[in-house]
Amino acid sequence: MHREYIYSLYERLWHWFQAIAVLTLILTGLSIHDPDRLGLVPFAVAVRLHNFLGWFLVVNAFLGFFYYLTTGTIRQFIPEPREFHVLAWQQLRYYLFGIFRGEPHPLQRSARRRLNPLQQIVYLAILNVLLPLQVLTGLVMWIAQYSPQVLALFGGLSGLAAIHMLGAWLFMAFMLAHVYLATTGPKVWSHFVTMITGYELIQDAEIARDEATSEQAGTSEQKAHSQQMFDIS
Repeated sequence: MHREYIYSLYERLWHWFQAIAVLTLILTGLSIHDPDRLGLVPFAVAVRLHNFLGWFLVVNAFLGFFYYLTTGTIRQFIPEPREFHVLAWQQLRYYLFGIFRGEPHPLQRSARRRLNPLQQIVYLAILNVLLPLQVLTGLVMWIAQYSPQVLALFGGLSGLAAIHMLGAWLFMAFMLAHVYLATTGPKVWSHFVTMITGYELIQDAEIARDEATSEQAGTSEQKAHSQQMFDIS
C-alpha cells in the first residue's frame, strides 16, 4: 500500500467551490420557486444570491474546463472504447450487487484512472447537457427581468421555470448519489479525505488486478474484432 497524489490543489478547491455553489443555488432556487413553503432565506436575498452564484458557477466551470484542457486531464472524462462495455458492466454489477456483499471495487482509483466508466458517462452528461441547459434557462430568466419580451421566444416563463426546476432536481439527485458513493471507500471518510488532501491510499495488488482486467477487456475486444473480420472474409 502506498499514498498516491490524485488531485491537485486547484482541482480540490475547484471541486469544493462548485459543490458549495451548486448546493446554495439549489437552496436559493427553492426559496425563489416557492417562498411560502420552501423559503429558507428572504425572497429578495435569495434572488440576489442566486444570480450571483449563477454567474460564479459559469465562470468557475469555464476556468475548470480551461485547466482540464490545457493540462490534458480532460482525458480522464473520455471513455476508453476498447474496454468500455466490459468495465462498465463490472462497475454496474458492483453498484447493484457487489457493494452490498462487501466485494472489492472493480477499479482502484489512481492518478492514471480517476473515474470509472459509469462516472465518465454521468459527468459527460452533466457537463454537456444538464449544466448548459441550466445556464441557458437561468440566463433567459435573468434577461427577462430587464427585457420581458424575450420570454415569448421560449414559450413563456412557466415552461422555462419548469425546465430549470427539473434541472435543479436532477442536480440534487446527482449530489445525493455522489455523497453516498463517496462513503463507499475503504472507510466512510476515505474519499472525503482524498478530496481534502489530494492523496489516496492505493492497494498495489488492486492496481495489478485493474491492469489485468483492462488487458483482459482489450484482449476480448481484439478477439471479437478478429472473429468479425474472419466471418466477413
